[in-house]
Amino acid sequence: MKYFTLNDGNQIPANGFGTFRIPNTQKCVDSVTQAINAGYRLIDDTAEIYGNEEAVGIGINNSYVSKDELFITSKLWVNHYGYEKASKSIDDILKRLNTDYLDLLLLHQPFGDYYGAWRAMEDAQKQGKILSIVVSNFTTRNLIDLDAFNKVKLVINQIEINPWRQEHDSINNLNNLDVQVESWSPFAEGSNNLFHNSVLKKIAKKYNKTIAQIILRWEFQLGIVSLCKSVHFNRINENFNIYDFNLDNLDMKNISNLNKNYGSTEKIGGKLSDDDSENIIKYLNVANNLSTNI
Repeated sequence: MKYFTLNDGNQIPANGFGTFRIPNTQKCVDSVTQAINAGYRLIDDTAEIYGNEEAVGIGINNSYVSKDELFITSKLWVNHYGYEKASKSIDDILKRLNTDYLDLLLLHQPFGDYYGAWRAMEDAQKQGKILSIVVSNFTTRNLIDLDAFNKVKLVINQIEINPWRQEHDSINNLNNLDVQVESWSPFAEGSNNLFHNSVLKKIAKKYNKTIAQIILRWEFQLGIVSLCKSVHFNRINENFNIYDFNLDNLDMKNISNLNKNYGSTEKIGGKLSDDDSENIIKYLNVANNLSTNI
C-alpha cells in the first residue's frame, strides 16, 4: 500500500474503496470485507445521505484487519450543518459505524451553515473523535474563505476527477494551497463508453492491465487519492493492484488529452464553479430533495 502525507501530518492510503450506491446491505457488507481482505485500508464514500454507514461498520468488523490499521471516513450532510446539529450528527455517525473515532470526516457540500459544522468538527477533533477534518465538492473560493476564518487548516478536498473531467485548474489551486486532492467517480460511471475508449484500450493492452487499473494508476501518478467501488470480488482485487507498473510520459499525456470538462456531476445539476449561480441553485434543489429522504 502506498500513502500520501497530509498537511496535518496524518497519512492517507493512495487508493481507497468506495461504497456509494452499493445496492443492498449484505452486498455492501460483503464488498467492504472483501476489499479490506484484498489490501484496501481506506474505506470511503460512506455518508449519512447514502444510508450505508451501518453496513460499512459491519463489513469492517467482519474483516481480519483491526480498525487501527484502517482509514475510515464519512461525510456530514447539509441538513445536519450548524454547530449543534453537526455535533450530534458526529456522535450518530460514530455509533452507526461502531467506531470510537473517524480518520476523516468531510463536509459533503458547501451549502448552509458549513461554518458552524466545521467548528463542531474542530471541537470533535480536539476530543479525539476525528483525526482529520476535510471537505468535498468545495470550490477554490469556498476553500480560501473557510481557511481564512477558522482555526484548523483543511487537508483534503474530494472532487470528481476522471479522464472526462480532469479539473486541471482545481488540482493546481489545491496543490498551491497544500490541500490533498481526492477523487470520486474515477470511472465517470462508465459514461461516454469510457471502458471502450480506443486510447485507454491501447494503453491497457500495452501494460497488460484493465482500463480501470490504467485510470487508477494515472490518478496515483498525478498525486491524487482515488476512490473506486465494485461488488465483484475479482474487480475489487484488480482495482487494488496498481503498484507494479508505471505509465510513461506519453501515456500520461494521451490520457490528459481525453479531457472533456464533463463528468457525472452534470447528472445532478451541472458542474459548480465559483460564480455559477444557476448551477448552485440546481445543486441546492437536489440537496433539498435528498435531505427529505434521510
